[in-house]
Amino acid sequence: MAEEKSQVKETGSADERRSMIREAIEEFVRLQREATEPAYKAELLEERKRREALERRLNELAEENRKQRELREAAERSAAIRSELQRLGVSKVDLAYRAVREDIYRAEDGRLVARTEQGEVGLREYLARFVQENPEFLPARVGGGSGTVEVRGGVTSRGEAIELEKIRPGMSPEEAERAREEIVRIASQLLGSR
Repeated sequence: MAEEKSQVKETGSADERRSMIREAIEEFVRLQREATEPAYKAELLEERKRREALERRLNELAEENRKQRELREAAERSAAIRSELQRLGVSKVDLAYRAVREDIYRAEDGRLVARTEQGEVGLREYLARFVQENPEFLPARVGGGSGTVEVRGGVTSRGEAIELEKIRPGMSPEEAERAREEIVRIASQLLGSR
């Protein structure tokens, strides 16, 4: 019985020792965790700041790239319009370009097209029609010859008077067409007599 009591005491004290050792280890682990936690938090915070800075920089680069692409496309569009106007024989390319640039845009498939009342039209077709409707952008034709021609001042072929003050941007299409016809008629008479 004495042996049993001593074994129970040893077992009891062994269990107590184990539980004390376990508690000491748990306490040590808890203290270590608490000691390293601020370092982890600081490291995580620093990592978050680096990631946010990188994301900001990537967004800035993406925006800069988008702007550069838009500038490049605008320059290509401008060059294509100007070269086509030159090909059509327009002498006042800058003036004609300013007149048509708002109507021309890049379609989804990459082609340059213009908006018209009939819908989308290709660049060449639109500019050819524009130049045909606005011959004042073409160089003056020199007919040759010498001498002068009598020009009826200010009266159209229809017998209507044209006032210079009424020729202005924004005038009605009918008035603009009458003024163009009269300018062409007078220019033809002047140039035809030379």
